[in-house]
Amino acid sequence: MRKSLPFELSREKTFFDSLGDWLGDVLYDELPERGFECRDEQIFMAYQIEQALKEKNVLFAEAGVGTGKTIAYLLPAVSYARYTGKPALIACADETLIDQLVKEGGDIHKLRDVLGLDIDVRLAKSRDQYLCLKRFEEAEKTETEEWIDDIAFSIPDGVYAQGSMIAVQPYGDRSDYPGVSDEDWQKVNYNSIMQCAVCDLRNRCGQTLHRAHYRKSSDLIICSQDFLMEHLATKESREREGQLPLLPDVSMVVLDEGHLLEYAAQKALTYKVQAYTIVELLERLMVDGVRERTLYAMEHLQDHHELFFDQLRDDVVPSEEDRKRISKSERLIQLGQRVIADVEQLLEEFVFESELYMIPEYELNMAEEFLEHYAAAIRIFVAQGDAVDWLEDTDGEETLVIMPRLITDVLSETLFSKKMPIVFSSATLSVNKDFSYIATSLGIEKFQSFSVPSPFDYEEVMKIYLHELSQVEKVAQVEALLKDNKKTLILFKSKQAMNEFKSKLSLMTRLNVAFEGERELSAIVRDFQNGDIQTLCSYHLWEGLDLPEEALTRVVIFDLPFPPQDPLFDAKRSFATNPFEEVELPFMLLRLQQGMGRLIRTSNDHGDIHILLNEHEAQSKDKFFNILAVEPQ
Repeated sequence: MRKSLPFELSREKTFFDSLGDWLGDVLYDELPERGFECRDEQIFMAYQIEQALKEKNVLFAEAGVGTGKTIAYLLPAVSYARYTGKPALIACADETLIDQLVKEGGDIHKLRDVLGLDIDVRLAKSRDQYLCLKRFEEAEKTETEEWIDDIAFSIPDGVYAQGSMIAVQPYGDRSDYPGVSDEDWQKVNYNSIMQCAVCDLRNRCGQTLHRAHYRKSSDLIICSQDFLMEHLATKESREREGQLPLLPDVSMVVLDEGHLLEYAAQKALTYKVQAYTIVELLERLMVDGVRERTLYAMEHLQDHHELFFDQLRDDVVPSEEDRKRISKSERLIQLGQRVIADVEQLLEEFVFESELYMIPEYELNMAEEFLEHYAAAIRIFVAQGDAVDWLEDTDGEETLVIMPRLITDVLSETLFSKKMPIVFSSATLSVNKDFSYIATSLGIEKFQSFSVPSPFDYEEVMKIYLHELSQVEKVAQVEALLKDNKKTLILFKSKQAMNEFKSKLSLMTRLNVAFEGERELSAIVRDFQNGDIQTLCSYHLWEGLDLPEEALTRVVIFDLPFPPQDPLFDAKRSFATNPFEEVELPFMLLRLQQGMGRLIRTSNDHGDIHILLNEHEAQSKDKFFNILAVEPQ
């Protein structure tokens, strides 16, 4: 149901004139009267967004920590949604930041309470954030630990009952299971193999209920940037198959922590082929009654797939990076071509199997859909064109990742060519007020931009320490720092770097440290904020984490966050005239600014930042001096 605007319209004024007057009343008068700070930077940002709405432009809104960015974009977003009759979409960097945005005491709740503004806000999380009933039923047969029972008890009674699902509330959200580890969650959540369109449980699935729920929002839909990109990547194919897109039409898009959109796009616009998935999939189809020709075709594909991955492992260039280069041998290309031929033969056999009904329809449809994507991915891989590919570990399984083309082309076609307001909001979008790095990375040619500083007096509340030492000595330095029991966030450039640190940490110190991945991340963050944990180690929380006052008083930058030496960044470097200046340095500076920005979030915050520099990293210290908020000690 469409809601009324939070202000009156008149014949004498346009919507945008009336919006400007209302923003002034709220930000200059109403909020300060209720205890909010009147911040010139916040007001300036709100009016810049109002201008972007009017002109339907892309806006890079860079505003320092403490500006009040969220309120600055929420007020015009809700108003514009009600004016257009379409919800505004807020896309956060990840699922953890979604929970922070809508938590009790957050900015949306404050506006509801203070202005009496009944904001209809609904969450649209990535599909892997929801329980899959099919995978849960499979896991329940083998898992015996307590976590599987906890999930079983959480499923509403009506899900398996006969009759309508109307009375069943949305369920199965990842955040509903804070005690379940990431590793266990990967056994029961949705994954790309599951073909929802042909699933007999799709109308009873929590993901389906959530989707129907958020589509009805009149004001705001909040999702992750991963989910937005998945929506854009699948929109055309879903519509072609008669399915609704993952997201409805929206009036505008706000990209909170918008500097991370590129990585969400890369994740969504790739093919993934795993070593064991296809073997497991085909084994489920080898039931009694299947024709011998079909069984032979499946075994043939399994054999060649395993040979392909054996050769792929041999062709991987040894590296410590997460994404590993592949030096494609002639035998690997031949095996890839053989696999494609095997898939085509098997799909022909499936035509006959579909008429015999020996293989359950869902299983057969799922296999056909998966094999078509699988063959498409291998065709791109063996063609050796402009695609970027690498081998990585995904959820504990070897995965061949293939990116068909650079994401700038795709984003230009699917997002930035639309005549729709798109607002990038972040404390770090530019390098010294130059927005060319992010604009070029995303293929954006026309945009508006502004940069306003943080209102805080950093000289009074923050100290920065540089520690030049060997890589081996970094662990001892951290252990020495942790002896004073300050609330400490330690940031690492990668999961591998964090795990290496963990392996070298003394047992006594490790007992008092929480590591990302041990449990659901937002649950760990809550325990950290509540004081149950003194030290939190993470490779994701460089941005968006908001822990005010005594909840966080120290940030340790364990590594300078330069981009990895991997195939993806190698592709970006290959397009640069000066790779260090155009790719390496801007990436590191943006991420470093984000990491340091975790410390001072309110005018009551204080603390110190420790940047650990090994011999190689110390050579770059003069490159980041000018972005430090205070002179280092």
